[in-house]
Amino acid sequence: MVRTRTKKLRGGHYGRGMKAGRGKGKKGGSGMAGLGKHHKIWRIKYDINHFGVHGFTSHHFSRPVLPITLNELSVLLPSLRTNGFVREEGGILEIDLKTAGYGKLLGSGNFDLKSKILVSRATEKAISKLSAHGTTVELDGRSTEE
Repeated sequence: MVRTRTKKLRGGHYGRGMKAGRGKGKKGGSGMAGLGKHHKIWRIKYDINHFGVHGFTSHHFSRPVLPITLNELSVLLPSLRTNGFVREEGGILEIDLKTAGYGKLLGSGNFDLKSKILVSRATEKAISKLSAHGTTVELDGRSTEE
C-alpha cells in the first residue's frame, strides 16, 4: 500500500517551510500592514497621501442660494399665487420670493406685470428691466425704486 502525501507530511509543515503556511504569510501581511516598513515603496508609488491630514472640513450647514429668472417667475406666478406667496394690495401684486425659497432674482426673460417683489438679492439687469415696467424690488428691506 502506497503512503499518501497527506500521511507523509503529517507532523511537518506540508512543504511550506516554517511560516508561509500560517495566516497571511508569503504576502507581507494583510491589509495595510508594513506601509512604513517592507511595503514603503508601494506606499510612495501608489498611496503617497496615506498619512497626514488633507484639506479643510466645513462644519457648518451651507444652504445654496436658489435663483429664479424673470421668465421662470412669469411661468411660476400662478403656482406661487395658489401657495400663498402672492398677495394683491390695491391692484399691485406683492410677490414674496424670500418665503417661497428663492434667494436671487436674475434678469433673463421678461416680466411685465406691475408688482412689488420681495427677494434677498437681485441683479442690476433684473432691477432695470422691472423698473421699466413700474415694478419695485425690495432687497432685504430696502426698496430699489427708479
